[in-house]
Amino acid sequence: MMRRFLVVLLTIAAIFTAGWFALQRADIGYDRLELVYANSDSRILPLDNGLRIHYRDVGPRDAPVLVLVHGFSSSLHTWEPWVANLKRDYRVITLDLPGHGLTNCLETGRIGTEQFVETVDAVTRALGIEHFTLAGNSMGGGVAWAYALAHPSQLDALVLVDASGWPESAEEAKSDPIAFKLLGNPVARLLMKNTDMTWLVREGLRDSFANPDLATDDMVNRYTALARAPCHRDALMDLTAGEKNRVWATKDALSKITVPTLILHGEHDKLIPVAAAQKFAEAIPGAKLVTYPDAGHLPQEEVASESAGDLRAFLTGLNAPEETAAEPS
Repeated sequence: MMRRFLVVLLTIAAIFTAGWFALQRADIGYDRLELVYANSDSRILPLDNGLRIHYRDVGPRDAPVLVLVHGFSSSLHTWEPWVANLKRDYRVITLDLPGHGLTNCLETGRIGTEQFVETVDAVTRALGIEHFTLAGNSMGGGVAWAYALAHPSQLDALVLVDASGWPESAEEAKSDPIAFKLLGNPVARLLMKNTDMTWLVREGLRDSFANPDLATDDMVNRYTALARAPCHRDALMDLTAGEKNRVWATKDALSKITVPTLILHGEHDKLIPVAAAQKFAEAIPGAKLVTYPDAGHLPQEEVASESAGDLRAFLTGLNAPEETAAEPS
């Protein structure tokens, strides 16, 4: 009986091992990825530290500047609906953070909020931009508010779109999508790192929308392919494990943000609950909060026209001339 059990156990292990090796996927070079995911607006900016930043810079050169920062495992492509809406009236800059999209990464173990803030600062300075509005989604929202604390004089305004930053409660962790639960497990990360992650990416994206059907095959393929750029999988795994490189939000820290702030959040966000947006609104002086009943974690894609319209209204209000009281006759 024991011998038969061992035979069955070894057979299962052999099948599992063979399946694991069959699912291994090699890196895809940046040159091949650029053929598919760069376009005529794409540019590469080499930085002194060895990073080669993929960015796009569109719209009138003399218009107010918007800089848009994507979230974890995403890329500048997430902002394309906003870019299409805003580029006639604003100079819109989108960029791929280190270890994401078509931007390389540095194997220093430093990947995280601090490095991302430095990258945004380096890109805007290299482009000669002195003042701008900074918007970030999810992890990019965490980068945006951290940038506002580190470089307040550079910003005209701050926009947080389903932004990260508040420590997750035990109750909130229970409702995390399966994709993020797996990535949070060190053994699972080790086993999954170089395997075909299409199924996990699909589940993660479907959980990111109130309407899961918005996670199209093209979107899933883009996320999966860009994650296979050289060093990107290591970078993404480091980010999921990198507690030491995270900057957490606190009410005291956020109270020091003085720039006008707009907070946008989907009410069906399964990753960052709408309660987090309310915390940001309470902590940042004068912040305006807008929530979307028909959106999840990516309102810039799911309710693109409505969310871009709210951004326009916010920016127009900032630039409107102040009314002066009429003099008595």
